[in-house]
Amino acid sequence: MRIKKGDQVRVMAGNDRGKEGKVLKVFPETNRVIVEKINLIKRHQRRTQTSPQGGIIEKEAAIHVSNVMLVCPNTKKPTRIGKEILSDGSRARVSKKSGEMLND
Repeated sequence: MRIKKGDQVRVMAGNDRGKEGKVLKVFPETNRVIVEKINLIKRHQRRTQTSPQGGIIEKEAAIHVSNVMLVCPNTKKPTRIGKEILSDGSRARVSKKSGEMLND
């Protein structure tokens, strides 16, 4: 999976198409990500000692990674991600749109 926690992504498909947000959590086994303020669902929360108020809360639900694209920090446009092998043998993520390396 080429999307990592902390990446800025844009939703390309679904009800929240066009919105941008930061990746909060990545689930590589199911190819899903949770993006900040995207795909909000309402959840009925029972009163507990940790949340004495209870009630209906809104929280982010997972979205499939194929429906989001990384936003290039240089061009501020959605881009595909490539891998490049550096001279020391390590790998780096590269923006296909600008050709520059992404911060990891």
